[in-house]
Amino acid sequence: MSFPQALTPDEGSPEWMSKGDNAWQLTATAMVCMQSVPGLVVLYGSMVKKKWAVNSAFMAFYAFAMVLVCWVLWAHNMAFGKKMSPLSGTPHAAVTDGFLLAQRGPDSTVPNSDYVFYQFAFAAITVVLLAGSLLGRMNFYAWMMFVPLWLTFSYTIGAYTIWGGGLLEKYVIDYAGGFVIHLSSGVAGFTAAYWVIDIHT
Repeated sequence: MSFPQALTPDEGSPEWMSKGDNAWQLTATAMVCMQSVPGLVVLYGSMVKKKWAVNSAFMAFYAFAMVLVCWVLWAHNMAFGKKMSPLSGTPHAAVTDGFLLAQRGPDSTVPNSDYVFYQFAFAAITVVLLAGSLLGRMNFYAWMMFVPLWLTFSYTIGAYTIWGGGLLEKYVIDYAGGFVIHLSSGVAGFTAAYWVIDIHT
């Protein structure tokens, strides 16, 4: 059985890569991204008092953008890279052609570039969900410092230990992100809101 020329392997689409898997992973990633921007940006901007609307929307928008920068520069490999400790991978950039265009793993049908983008979408929405606990409570400049620090020292550790081959991967099954995304953003948001309120009272 012969395939149309567009479906046969070539330099840009090696034999190990499935165009169907590739297309679906990018589609799923785009859907998650749209939940953050514009989804939660619009929601947050519309659920607070008028004077906090722009600040709240930009908290979500900034988190999404800043996570992307941190993710490709060091956080992706802290969450899914080579082991540095049982809690974290080794931090280094995920931006070179050699890394991004390589096969994700021996049995994978997608390149690293897809996987980096896919996992970025989940990291970003986790921080944006956390922002919902701090609307109208946190100064934007404090939020600008909080986002990269929380991503680096909390999210990447949770992702590595449960998804990336770390300490808890043998003991915790988390296919849908219940621990890495929802539990971590919920607990962090609750804790952050408590301390922010406590400081202001």
